[in-house]
Amino acid sequence: MAKTIHLPKAKGSNCFPLRLSTIPARKSMGTTFLALLILSGCASTPQPPTSDLLAAEQAIASAERARVADYASVELSDARDKLSAARSAVREEKMVQAQHLAQQAKADAELASAKSEVAKARIVNEQMQKGTDTLKQEMQRKTGDQ
Repeated sequence: MAKTIHLPKAKGSNCFPLRLSTIPARKSMGTTFLALLILSGCASTPQPPTSDLLAAEQAIASAERARVADYASVELSDARDKLSAARSAVREEKMVQAQHLAQQAKADAELASAKSEVAKARIVNEQMQKGTDTLKQEMQRKTGDQ
C-alpha cells in the first residue's frame, strides 16, 4: 500500500508529490524526516531584504549630505533609481530581485561618494599646486633669479 504526501507549492518552487511505500519503521522515520525537511523548504517564503534596503537608504542619505551630486550625479541618480526598483520588487514579492537591487543601490551610492571624494581631492591638489607655483615665482622674483 503506497501513501502519497502532497506538499504545498510555493511561488517559483519545484515542489513535487512525495510517494511513500510501505517501509520498515526505521527507514520510515528517516523518510518522514526527509519529507518534513522538503516541506519546510517549500513552505518558507523569502523575507523582505529590510537590512539591505536600510543600508542603501543610509548610503544615499550619506552621499546627499556630502553633496555628492555636485561631482557624481549620474551614480547618485542610479542609486536612487535602483532603490526605487528594489522597493517595487518588494511590493511585487520578488525578494531576491529586491535584495540584489538594494545591494546595487548601496554600491552605486558608495561609488558616487568615492568619485566625489576623488574630484574634491583633485581640486584641492590643483589649488595647492597653484599656490606652490606662486610661492616659487615670488621667491625667484625676490632673489633676482630667473
